[in-house]
Parts: sequence; structure tokens; C-alpha cells
Amino acid sequence: MQHAQKKIGIIGAGLVGTLLAIYLKKAGHTVHVFDRSDDIRTIEFSGRSINLAISTRGWKTLDDVSIGDEIRAIAIPMDKRAIHTINGELNYQKYGMKGESIYSISRGGLNRKIIDIAEERGVQFFFNQKIWDVSLEDATIYIGETEKGDWQAHTYDIIFGADGAFSRVRHRMQRQNRFNYSQNFLPIGYKELKILANADHTHKIDKNSFHIWPRGEYMLIALANEDGSFTCTLFMPFEGENSFEQIDTEEKVTAFFEKNFPDTKELIPELLKDYFSNPTSSLVTTQCYPWTYKDKVALIGDAAHAIVPFYGQGMNAGFEDITELYNQMMNWGDNWIEVFKNYQEKRKPNADAIAELSFRNFMEMSTKTADKQFHLQKKIEARFTEKYPGKWLPLYDRVTFSLNPYVDALAIGDLQKSIMDEVMLQPDIEEKWDSEEIEQLILSKL
Repeated sequence: MQHAQKKIGIIGAGLVGTLLAIYLKKAGHTVHVFDRSDDIRTIEFSGRSINLAISTRGWKTLDDVSIGDEIRAIAIPMDKRAIHTINGELNYQKYGMKGESIYSISRGGLNRKIIDIAEERGVQFFFNQKIWDVSLEDATIYIGETEKGDWQAHTYDIIFGADGAFSRVRHRMQRQNRFNYSQNFLPIGYKELKILANADHTHKIDKNSFHIWPRGEYMLIALANEDGSFTCTLFMPFEGENSFEQIDTEEKVTAFFEKNFPDTKELIPELLKDYFSNPTSSLVTTQCYPWTYKDKVALIGDAAHAIVPFYGQGMNAGFEDITELYNQMMNWGDNWIEVFKNYQEKRKPNADAIAELSFRNFMEMSTKTADKQFHLQKKIEARFTEKYPGKWLPLYDRVTFSLNPYVDALAIGDLQKSIMDEVMLQPDIEEKWDSEEIEQLILSKL
């Protein structure tokens, strides 16, 4: 438990920074949140967003400060994937072994809601504040209109960098000796598109499904919004055949969608407008260490570990950072040196693990979800899990519907993959997939 009230500055009023502010306020601290952008509640938020999927880890962090139910009221449960094949067939793949759901919510809608809650609880926000530098030794931030102009100094007891993949706070920490940092951009970018609601504000397609059009090197996804619309995201290489570079005219876009996503013609009537007006955004993984400086500065969320979105865990992982940080605050009280030390040691391996899992999952979403052998493998795993729930939990469930550490999920997932690779090579596996022989083979490998 903490007793000494601290004056804490958080850089970044996004999801993780704002939720962290609620936790720090709960612990009795004075909390100021700075953001370089306008108040998101006063602007239209669109054009470069990937809808969020809240799962078990995220819900725990929200529920621990009693705001989960308020968020559930604006979220839409998705209990399955809806796979749109190129020939127009629609196949469903249920999530979870027990009928669990992930929850679709717009990034803007969630961010607005959490800022409202934070303000109600006494957090102060300062928008349009450009932070150009940070003094690590005395936790001072420097704000000004331009990088070369006059700056104002604001000193705090502690500063948190929650300012995303291109964090200004992390940039300052990188100038330390022995600070490790790497970033890796995928050759794939993304563009936001939109399925509009029906005239009566209902959804054109099933709102309780995560819709995927898997096409190998590129794919389209769609997640439902409360207003009856869907936020769609087109993932595609920047360069080469079937790329953003090549598909650069209205004729090429129309032909590309008619050939590869024929069932979207009526769903996305503003395809050309969205395609050419919305930016093409990049996907980056960043890794660094250490995440903290003495008892003065700490990184959290994407500022510490940005990941690609293909496991839907970026926000959930950032929220889980907050859970771990708060646990350490309760364990170590006012000893922030130990709080920060244990926080980063606990979270760093898990952040690296979910980064690797997210990178790998692009292939599952874009290619394997349309593969018959993949569907059969999932049936075998589901049957085995139902019969031996203590011996097998599929990797997706372990990541999405449990609180097991990501690092354990990665290790156990690798073992399970090696077993299933052998199972799928068995002669006549299509006929004997549910046989005693296959069951005993899996048990012997465990």
C-alpha cells in the first residue's frame, strides 16, 4: 500500500495513459496527463484506426477499477470468426472452448469514455501540449510551441511515458548509455475502409463476428461499431504485385476488389472515397530496455513495446502493464525503485512474447483460416481439450481468454504446434481425426 502522495505526470492521453491515470488517482496521487493533440472528445476520430478487440486481460484491468461494465455497454461481443472465401462462401469458426467472446469497440469511442471517467475521478488533462524533451534526473518535462522555441518546464515526482510507438519520452531515454532499442517495420501497411449501416441503423452483416477475407499476402477485416457500421481494415504490401504502390487508380481499385473481395461490392459503397482519402499507415514492432530510470521515469504500453495488431493484444497487453505496475505499487508501497524494477522485470519477457505471437498470427489470419487442414486441426484440438481440459488449452485461448503469462503461452504453443504438426501428417487423418489412435498419440507426446 502507498502512503506518500506523489505529483505524477503522464505523457500521452491515449488508452493506456488515461487508464493508468485512473489507477494512480485511485492510489491517492495527483495526476496530470499531457497530450500533443486536440482533446479527442472534440474531434472526429477516423481514417487510420483499427478497431479494438477487448479480451480477458483487458477486462481484468478495467474491472479492477470498476469501469468494466461501463465499457461493456458500448462494446459488441464477437463469439466467432466469419471467414469470407473468394467464391462467396461464408464459414464460421467459434472462439474459445466455452463460448467466450472478444469485444469490438472503436478506439475513439473507448478513449473518449475513459477520459470522461478519469476527469470525473479528479485527473487533470492538458491537450495541445507539445513535449520536446524530458529531464530524467529530476522528472521534468519541457513544453513549447516549436522544437526550437521557448520551452516551459514542469517538474514532477514521477513521469510515465505512455506516448506510443514513437514516444518522445523513450527517445530521451535512448540517449542513455546501454539503452537497447530496436524497431522493425513490416512490408505490409493498412488502410481504413467503412461498411455503412442500413437505413434503420442495423448492421449489414453479422455484428457478432470478426469478419476476415483471407487472401494470403493481403486481407480485409471488419469489426462492428455501435452505430450499425463496421470499421474495415485492408492489410496489403506497400510494394510489389497487389500492393498499395501498384493499386493506385480508381480503375485498379475497383478491379482489385471485384476480383478478390467480390461480396463487398454492396457493403462498401464509398470504397473509392475511403481508399484515396484515408492514409496508408505502417505497422511497427518496437522493443527496448530498460523501461525505467531510477524512481523517476517509466515507459508503459506502446512506448515500451509496440506490436503489430494481428493477435488483437496491443491494448490488452498495455492494460496488463498497468495491472502489473499496480500490483508492484501495492507490494512495495512508497519504494518506487523496487516498484519500477519489478514491474519491468515481470513485463519485459511477456512483451517480447506477445510481439512474436502477433507477428506469427498474420499468417494464420491471412492464409490458414481459409485452409481445410487448419479447420481440421482446430477440430482435433477442440475435441482433445474437451476430453482433457487439464492437459491442453489451444494457444489462441491461452492468449485471449486467460491470464496466463504471454511467455508461457509462447512456449506451450510451440510445444503444441510440434505435436499437431506430427498429428496432421498421420495417414488418413481426415478419416481418423477423432479416433483413439490420434488421442493416444497426442497423450504420448505430452
